[in-house]
Amino acid sequence: MLLQTRGRMSATALAREFEVSVRTIHRDIDQLSAAGVPVFAERGRDGGFQLMDGYRTNLTGLSQSEAETLFLAGLPGPMAQLGLAETLGAARLKVMAALPAKVQPERIAARFHLDPVAWFRGAEPLPSLQAVAQAVWRERHLALRYRRAGQSALKALKLCPLGLVLKGGIWYLVAQNGKSVRTYRVSAIFDAAILDESFARPKDFDLPAYWQKASRDYESGLYLERADVRLSPKGFARLDALGPAVMEAAKRTASRPDREGWVRCALPIEAVEVGVRELLRLGEEVEIEGPPALRKAMESTLAAMLTRHRHAPRSRAGRSRRNP
Repeated sequence: MLLQTRGRMSATALAREFEVSVRTIHRDIDQLSAAGVPVFAERGRDGGFQLMDGYRTNLTGLSQSEAETLFLAGLPGPMAQLGLAETLGAARLKVMAALPAKVQPERIAARFHLDPVAWFRGAEPLPSLQAVAQAVWRERHLALRYRRAGQSALKALKLCPLGLVLKGGIWYLVAQNGKSVRTYRVSAIFDAAILDESFARPKDFDLPAYWQKASRDYESGLYLERADVRLSPKGFARLDALGPAVMEAAKRTASRPDREGWVRCALPIEAVEVGVRELLRLGEEVEIEGPPALRKAMESTLAAMLTRHRHAPRSRAGRSRRNP
């Protein structure tokens, strides 16, 4: 099946795929040939094993658990956003009709529900998603207008769309812009138009590998500063609200608890202003020890909050008279 879907593959590539030795691959190829599968070897630098042209294997030997697990592959929500809900439904119907009677795909729907959208967040408006998806699939240039984070103006772009990624309920377009590959948030794309002009997709581009590296680079580049803090046991337990990277850093740098159970640790933060907002979520269970700029910013923020909350709130009418 791997040779059928990927075409010619070297013994080394097959060994790496199945995590076995090259000698085992050669032995398996001999057994496939003995079983009547028309697989042959092409020698040379670009050679490898491949199937005879036109040969296709049938979908046989599918176990009940394997067949039922197939129905976890398609998420109805994202498929509907891509405009593929009807296609997915038709494919599911055909697969169900071809499966043995003992297979019960409805068991999956009754026991597992996948919701990719994060808490306290609804689905974003995505007026350009279907056009972007079509451009990705058809390998056509995409003309669009894009709004960068923190900016109100729209910038006209012409991109080579390479792939779509759904991360935490948010769609991202990975596209080539000139000679560089970049990531664009689909909800910030407007007036997307598929052009008749096709483009040559880079042969060595690997979408999952790109996304893994881009995500790692983004997270490592996000935290440019650090906060030296003391945390109570409650404060330490609340760190999961600040994200896994913060929690991991706290566990790695935590000192031994003092008599009251407080620990000292270093937490990554984006900037002083962002650090103040994030650490306020821990309430009185945190004390900032450094750097001085962060501690001073927290003092100023708390002083302003205390001044605002020290007196009884003014009446709505009083506010209206002061601010007509």
